[in-house]
Amino acid sequence: MELPFAESWKIKVIEPIRRSTREEREQWLREAHYNVFQLKAEQVYIDLLTDSGTGAMSDRQWAEMMVGDESYAGATSFYKFEAMVQRIFGLPYVIPTHQGRAAENVLFSLLVKEGHVVPGNAHFDTTKGHIESRKATAIDVTCDEAHDTQLEVPFKGNVGLEKLEKVLKENTGKVPFMVLTVTNNTVGGQPVSMQNIRETCALCHRYGVPVVMDSARFAENAYFIKTREQGYADKSIKEITREMYSYVDAATMSCKKDAIVNMGGFIATRKKEWYDGAKMFCIPMEGYVTYGGLNGRDLNAVAQGLDENTEFDMLDTRIRQVRHLAERLDEYGIPYQRPAGGHAIFVDADKVLTHVPKEEFPAQTLTCELYLEAGIRACEIGYMLADRDPVTRANRFGGLDLLRLAIPRRVYTDNHIDVVAAALKNVYDRRESVTRGVAIEWEAPLMRHFTVQLRRLG
Repeated sequence: MELPFAESWKIKVIEPIRRSTREEREQWLREAHYNVFQLKAEQVYIDLLTDSGTGAMSDRQWAEMMVGDESYAGATSFYKFEAMVQRIFGLPYVIPTHQGRAAENVLFSLLVKEGHVVPGNAHFDTTKGHIESRKATAIDVTCDEAHDTQLEVPFKGNVGLEKLEKVLKENTGKVPFMVLTVTNNTVGGQPVSMQNIRETCALCHRYGVPVVMDSARFAENAYFIKTREQGYADKSIKEITREMYSYVDAATMSCKKDAIVNMGGFIATRKKEWYDGAKMFCIPMEGYVTYGGLNGRDLNAVAQGLDENTEFDMLDTRIRQVRHLAERLDEYGIPYQRPAGGHAIFVDADKVLTHVPKEEFPAQTLTCELYLEAGIRACEIGYMLADRDPVTRANRFGGLDLLRLAIPRRVYTDNHIDVVAAALKNVYDRRESVTRGVAIEWEAPLMRHFTVQLRRLG
């Protein structure tokens, strides 16, 4: 008899959680202005808001934290961290930062100027914010297949090469770099193939444009290359990663995802001039270049996390749990971005709440309905997050409108995942009764979804 699958880890520490009542949740959501970012953690039963910084660290990571060197400059923890980044990614110049958006802030402060154009495969919200706040333009060049959520394509995160070349041709001298995001979060945690990475970088380099890889979930992308792309089944995750980064010029990373830490990030590059320039922005923004806004113990935890999460068994356990949620939703007929991605399931809100017009933000409405149903906090990745056009100030309704169920690493059991699926089924079963959405009462001029205040309609 073949043995059933089991997790590649066992539980050592637990944290109690409690179910709330529907009446409590209605009050709490109203007080949060129908923005789940504004809920208190204790008001949430199962928290799938993000997988960023919410994973459970290993015993070896905690052990590394106990021996962190807190010297202001030249700490041994930095050199341990630097050596691991160089080993995993093959990029020689490394600057730590306190998280991924800080890495973007430091690097983009050096490279992005007013009037620049930065193409990418669906820039995430903070990336786009850092570009547009500098009066530059972010242009999406993701492949067309990504926009059909029901299409089964193995690498829907790929760059559309014809789209990219059009941008490069039309903006000669105005493209400081291209952002290549792996996996592609905005279109559903979808991976990018090695072939597409190679061809994208070759195309950019032909036009004299460097490539910066947004690396938050690089290990999950490497897993999909190993399991889906011909010629990589026998290669290790670390071998695949080294090849991925052999084609690019630099990387920014939020270590809060695939390094499984609560805080951390970095810039890594093979361009010494970028390294020297970025250091001058790191010091006033993040701190000295051997700590970059992090404690020594954080640097140790990042180094250990990078090492252990680039092993196949750890990734396999994690991605199987995402697939488990997808299988439950398949049973219930709930549409999501197919195939299942590496860190989350992205429910197609436009196909669920068909009576809610786009002007009333279906995915944000579905987020609220799921929380009211069972105290489950998810995240809208859609029209609210897309923000307004920086010139016309019109809402951007051109992309997908998705409800993201982001699963923290090594935190919840499959029983929790089954609760999430059942709660979503209950909402799906009564979807015909949800005919109105939400309206904006107040919003920030940039990255509004974090702090927006809403009211329910109808």
